[in-house]
Amino acid sequence: MGILQDLLKDIPVPKMVKVKQKFDSTKIEDLERALYEKLQQKSIRSKVKPGMEIAIAVGSRGMDQLVDITAITVQFLKDLGAIPFIVPSMGSHGGATAEGQKEVLAHLGVTEESVKAEIRSSMEVIKLGELPNGLPVYIDKYASQADGIVVINRIKPHTAFRGPVESGIMKMISIGLGKQKGAEATHQLGFKYMAENVPSMAKMMMEKTPIIFGVATLENSFDKVSRVEVLPVEEIEEREPELQVLAKQLLPKLFFDQIDVLVIDEIGKNISGDGMDPNITGRYPTPYAKGGPDVNKMVVLDLTPQSEGNANGVGTADFTTQRLVDKMNREVTYANGLTSTVCAPTKIATTLENDRDAIKAAIKTCNILDFTKVKMVRIKNTLDIAEIEVSEALLDHVVEHPDMEQLSDPFELLFNKDGNLRN
Repeated sequence: MGILQDLLKDIPVPKMVKVKQKFDSTKIEDLERALYEKLQQKSIRSKVKPGMEIAIAVGSRGMDQLVDITAITVQFLKDLGAIPFIVPSMGSHGGATAEGQKEVLAHLGVTEESVKAEIRSSMEVIKLGELPNGLPVYIDKYASQADGIVVINRIKPHTAFRGPVESGIMKMISIGLGKQKGAEATHQLGFKYMAENVPSMAKMMMEKTPIIFGVATLENSFDKVSRVEVLPVEEIEEREPELQVLAKQLLPKLFFDQIDVLVIDEIGKNISGDGMDPNITGRYPTPYAKGGPDVNKMVVLDLTPQSEGNANGVGTADFTTQRLVDKMNREVTYANGLTSTVCAPTKIATTLENDRDAIKAAIKTCNILDFTKVKMVRIKNTLDIAEIEVSEALLDHVVEHPDMEQLSDPFELLFNKDGNLRN
């Protein structure tokens, strides 16, 4: 037995209880009809002329019904006689290569076959100008050559800064369409000024390029589209902040103010740009955002295959497993930090041999006197928190909370011969 195992051998792992968290599940049942109705605005139809080549900016986030939303938008433009094509708009994602970004779209289901439009992928950009603070503003070369541009994105609270405009249409314009160079420029002065720079860059791009409209979705707590809006370019700046307020109200949460140990089964770029959503965990990569529970120690156990080795976020945790580290592509992960200038999430957390040791290490270091009374919460990932597991020490809170329901009796966590959780 090594020194680490000796230090952890007497640390108890608590019995857990399955708990249901109740959130608003309202969603759009007929998305195609809802989106087509919003697309019929005269201010939009009048700007689309037969023969126009129109670039549709599609990003790397796992939006609900992204393929359908893209395909519907493509068909709408074709019906008006335009020639739409897709431009991957995801900053430096996909390894900051043209082929890599096309592959990211394919993983999300967006292919030339599924949306019936050509995909033109390039990392080449055109410089449009500079902000008063000196930051350069770029746009994708293919988009710059188009007769019109359409932007698709989900509006959601950002994970590293707060402002009237966070993650949404304007961020997709400034960072997504700006490709790696645009993402790098936007992050150059850090997240402290992101709330100013994102809309400023987007406004310059809207003034200097033929952006026609944005398709914006809001998702409920179960990541299903609850609202879809089509924003003519002249309305984006005014209406996006209003939609951002609504998006924050729809955000799911863990109904605990304080957690001793938070165990997260998996992280990944397909789950959040930060691997796990800080709005859920309460752990932010910068001091410019806040909210969520006070978590003493956090453990991440595995990396999703869809993340393709990008383990951004692992450094936000206190402990991880050798299994996750073995799946990590350091080059891709570190590129994320070098582009965003936020490198703490790309560090490798204290690494233990298996799930059992990582969980025990978190319990040992969570600063409580009686380890048998640890307040521990386990979730699959930050997208899937409708059903969670909590330790017995949190049961009283569960019983008293109107939006939580106990689903099981207490049970032991089961580990296999390698020390990893069986389920």
